[in-house]
Amino acid sequence: MSEQDHLELVQRAYEVFAKGDLPALLDLLTGDVEWNYHPTYAGMPSAQHPWRGREGVLKAFQMLTEALELEAFQPDEFIAGKDKVVVLGHERDRVKATGRVVKAEWVQVFTLREGKISQYREYNDTAAWDAGYSSATS
Repeated sequence: MSEQDHLELVQRAYEVFAKGDLPALLDLLTGDVEWNYHPTYAGMPSAQHPWRGREGVLKAFQMLTEALELEAFQPDEFIAGKDKVVVLGHERDRVKATGRVVKAEWVQVFTLREGKISQYREYNDTAAWDAGYSSATS
């Protein structure tokens, strides 16, 4: 696949995610996909370890849905090179446990293999997430 093909595949992943079509998103992943959030956030269970396989990714998304109310999620820039696509973006979420709003910028790195996403790594604003998960009395 070309860099353009990789770019279009990752853009498709964002499109189906925005529609809430998780089965379509999972279809874009290899069976042995590795899903990572870096660094981990103390309060976010889904970010505590790498998730493996489609079932692991599904579990991570279920945990995110239980913990967060997604208010805005926007990829801003896509950069393709060889077998990777890097995406810069931002989001706004409400942490259900605290009611706090988190506004964070992120970088997401996708590795592609044989026309599917084989690895996902997210690098996020830990200070924003730590503040969002801290209790109101902290």
